[in-house]
Amino acid sequence: QARPRDEGLTPYQGKKRCFGEFKCPKCKRKWVSGNSWANIGQDCIKCKINVYPHKQRPLEKCSYKSSHQLHQQNLCEKCRNLGYSCRRCSC
Repeated sequence: QARPRDEGLTPYQGKKRCFGEFKCPKCKRKWVSGNSWANIGQDCIKCKINVYPHKQRPLEKCSYKSSHQLHQQNLCEKCRNLGYSCRRCSC
């Protein structure tokens, strides 16, 4: 469920992992991730600053199960908070 930005740090405020679109405000680099969470950011690989997603949507089962991209845990705030990969999280 998307909510107005003033109710949280991200558009999505649910408990499940979702698909997020990110854009670094400093270097303008853009990226997408199937490991996006409510009120959790990811570090820009270039600037090393935490960036919150500006768009989020539910994951489609076929897209995240067949994804072969490596999840960079060191750039993910959720992974750092958990101490392990957020892909294993059943939160």
